[in-house]
Amino acid sequence: MVQKNEEKAPAKPKTPPPEGAPPAAPPQLPRVPSAEQIARGKFIWRALLISNLALGAYMFVMPKKKPVKEDSPKEVEVEVQPAPVETPAPVYEEPIILPPPPEPVKVLEPIPEDRQRELFQWMLEEKRKLKPHDRKEKQRIDEDKAILKQFIRKDSIPNF
Repeated sequence: MVQKNEEKAPAKPKTPPPEGAPPAAPPQLPRVPSAEQIARGKFIWRALLISNLALGAYMFVMPKKKPVKEDSPKEVEVEVQPAPVETPAPVYEEPIILPPPPEPVKVLEPIPEDRQRELFQWMLEEKRKLKPHDRKEKQRIDEDKAILKQFIRKDSIPNF
């Protein structure tokens, strides 16, 4: 193939440059980049790579937008519905599903009066340990303590 191309293109004789023209410059070889240019190139390539990866990650993670339906007068979609064909359809009756009956409330054993008194005494001790921050809180604590003292002093404790 190479021989055919050489045969087709006739060799051009070299013509000397005209007189008074500067001599032809030798072809330039590629320059070797300096250390400064290499460092700048590395920075640019790294910045391009990082920004490209960030853009790709953003596009990958970005939620997809749903198509927005716009009612414009130019685009009117006319839906043609075929004429309904009347055929007797079988009637299926669904069974009525009732909710499950509620579970009966478990009645717990009543707490004996001795245990209730112990509990009220413990609550009274805890109320005594509290340190009120203002006058209203002190009044509320005093009222709670008075009620607990009444329950402890009574012969029978009401059932709650």
